[in-house]
Amino acid sequence: MTRQTKVMPSLGEAIRQSGLRDGMTISFHHHLREGDRVLNSVLAECSVLGLKDLTVNASALMGCHRSILDFVRDGTVTGIECNFMHAQIGQAISRGALEREVVFRSHGGRPAAMDRGESRIDVAFIAASAADATGNCNGKQGNAAFGSIGYAMPDAEHAQYVVVVTDQLFEYPLIGASISEESVDAVVVIDSIGDPLRIMSGTTRVTRDPIGLLIAEQAAKAIGASGLLRDGFTFQTGAGGTSLAVAQYLGEIMREQGIVGRFASGGITGLLVNLLREGLFETLLDVQCFDREAVLSIGEDARHGEISATRYASPAAKSSVVDHLDVVILGATEIDTDFNVNVHTDSNGVIMGGSGGHSDTAAGAKLSIIVAPIMRARMPLIVDRVGTISTPGEDIDLLVTQYGLACNPRRSELASRLERAGLPVVPIHDLKAKAESITGVPTRSTHKGRPIARVISRDGMLLDTIAMIED
Repeated sequence: MTRQTKVMPSLGEAIRQSGLRDGMTISFHHHLREGDRVLNSVLAECSVLGLKDLTVNASALMGCHRSILDFVRDGTVTGIECNFMHAQIGQAISRGALEREVVFRSHGGRPAAMDRGESRIDVAFIAASAADATGNCNGKQGNAAFGSIGYAMPDAEHAQYVVVVTDQLFEYPLIGASISEESVDAVVVIDSIGDPLRIMSGTTRVTRDPIGLLIAEQAAKAIGASGLLRDGFTFQTGAGGTSLAVAQYLGEIMREQGIVGRFASGGITGLLVNLLREGLFETLLDVQCFDREAVLSIGEDARHGEISATRYASPAAKSSVVDHLDVVILGATEIDTDFNVNVHTDSNGVIMGGSGGHSDTAAGAKLSIIVAPIMRARMPLIVDRVGTISTPGEDIDLLVTQYGLACNPRRSELASRLERAGLPVVPIHDLKAKAESITGVPTRSTHKGRPIARVISRDGMLLDTIAMIED
């Protein structure tokens, strides 16, 4: 008996074969970041086919996905679930472009919601830089290689129908598949899944700003004084300029003291790859590559391991990487005097981001550190109550600014250690007063429109709501 081929002649035919109907949910991953072309291509085909009332469940919506707003306007898309939303899309959503509320989850909360049956994926569209005719695929080979494909792995496991979209078909069997043929229903070959050179953004470079470098140096010293920096140390940092500078300064301390870390995790950059090659870390656990150096490394170095979003951060998993973190470095749009952090909305309440792995790593790490200047664009960082709670204050241990370090009151032992090391530990209220003495006290609008988004905690509970902006 001859098996029916999985290779479809076109994206449109793959959609028809999937059985996708009005009202269903389709999913995407964002490993190609600003270079992704798959989400837009699929939505365009859905619109041509006359499909309506679809929910898009994406690990992130980047600026390159702003055409989703066109499909919202024509009724193709009426629901959005994501972990992060770029400001170019968030501006329109915040002004009521979507009738239904956006559902924000964290990187770990997304696969956990699938595991708990709270989030159903009808058809998953998985961009892969390399695939064979049966659907074995990865992001580490091919002309459009983007590295780890970890955010798509839960989709492949849970979706009712899985379509692999590639621009380079390899002979069967593809060796080193990240997603197996067992999970894949169809394969589509298109001209281009995207531009891997656009994985790296302007923020994924070590900052040159003197204030950012000062904050980073103080944060690295705080880690050194915390008692956690020792052989076997585990670490994660974000891809922002100041966060990367922390890793750079931390590398200097580890080099001087002869410390070798067990692993660094999360989104991996060339800076962490260099620390691996130097022997300062034994391995990297990678759910997403943030630059070309990381993409090349994961394809060549056995010490650079690929992990799924579930293994990375799901609270529904029996164990996850974030539960084994000593220290995580995170950013903030706002932080309040109870240490709640906002990374979803700007000071005007407009959506411009999302939790990503923020709340996951903060909950799991022994020491979660926020690095940020006390003001940006004449707006103070520290407020009485953040506009949106992205990460609860109970999971944040330390705030590092250019004017001092503020410890969560529940971390009195940490504060004592930092003080003994000669670091400038001050109450968070003092930092707030310092910022306001420079910027003045901002006036916030108290008028709020209808709810336009829900922030769901990694455990599946409602953490906060985001209101519509009415100009």
